[in-house]
Amino acid sequence: MESHKVYVDVTAEFTKDGRLIPKSFVWKDGQVYEIQKVTDIRRAASLKAGGVGLRYTCIVDGCKSHLYYEDNNLWFMEER
Repeated sequence: MESHKVYVDVTAEFTKDGRLIPKSFVWKDGQVYEIQKVTDIRRAASLKAGGVGLRYTCIVDGCKSHLYYEDNNLWFMEER
């Protein structure tokens, strides 16, 4: 099953030490999802959908999700 990118609107904050932390995102159906916790931030490629950037491993509704911040300043998630 092939995945593709879903570009999403993200609400994020910059911490006083300069880190960019996402707080919520809007899925393509308009539903807003709160990010309960960011457990990891690293530069990585999306092997499922393609693209490279910062990969945020997030807990959303109790499930692990990956949110990517590309070098072109766009946010995306993978959809199967």
